[in-house]
Amino acid sequence: MSIFVNKDTRVVVQGITGKEGQFHARQCIEYGTNVVAGVTPGKGGMKMDEVPVFNTVEEAVNKRGANCSLIFVPPAFAADAILEAIDAGVEVVVAITEGIPALDMLRVKNYLKGKNTRLIGPNCPGIITPGECKVGIMPGPIHKSGGPIGVVSRSGTLTYEVVYQLTQMGIGQTTCLGIGGDPVIGTNFIDVLDSFEKDSDTKGVVMVGEIGGDAEERAAEFVKSNMSKPVIGFIAGLTAPPGRRMGHAGAIISGKSGTAKGKIKALRDAGIHVCEDLGSLGEFAKEVFKL
Repeated sequence: MSIFVNKDTRVVVQGITGKEGQFHARQCIEYGTNVVAGVTPGKGGMKMDEVPVFNTVEEAVNKRGANCSLIFVPPAFAADAILEAIDAGVEVVVAITEGIPALDMLRVKNYLKGKNTRLIGPNCPGIITPGECKVGIMPGPIHKSGGPIGVVSRSGTLTYEVVYQLTQMGIGQTTCLGIGGDPVIGTNFIDVLDSFEKDSDTKGVVMVGEIGGDAEERAAEFVKSNMSKPVIGFIAGLTAPPGRRMGHAGAIISGKSGTAKGKIKALRDAGIHVCEDLGSLGEFAKEVFKL
């Protein structure tokens, strides 16, 4: 099994005629993802290679059965693109776009309440179920199918590093996803951890956090109270100076909250296996998961 996407997922790419949209749509198709449609307003009737392009997401859903959207729309228009996908009834929306205004995302977050759409991102690498479906910008070949480990991270590049090390150690992954580094996102650590806990094929989880906010502390509380599967945690930003933004909009330390040391303590207190040396995470995982 897997979480959120699988071999039956039917993807529509919003912004497919743009440079980034074309490039990554082709990469997804090459990986084996079932990309059934693209959407660019005003360019309906065109094709991107063999993929039909529509003016609206609703057309892509009705005519091509799309149930997952991958968004490559510029920041100023990305929130509206997400809202359009929600209105069309798309089950999973993956927003890659970086730099969406926080106020726009608050509007999206509020609109999602009571809807049956799961938003992953924005400012994220996407999601992949190795060997089945890639909805995002991650390098497909570094992943290994067959499970049994789930990976969730706030950072795209750290996701790749963790996955590569697991694969090098012969450890396959069920599903890997980046939840995004912005302050306002659609899917958080707890959502993903809960899904991994319920997935029968996932036997353990690697969670990669970073400084800023309290998402990791809240995730630690969830793990302590609700998870039976072993969890490895890594926190990036141990040497970050207070008040300094470190790449992600959400990765900023305010006063004494959001520090790497505080997060590491919270993880350990919850019984999570903390890896402090990213370079040895693969070996650490093999030992913890007994694989």
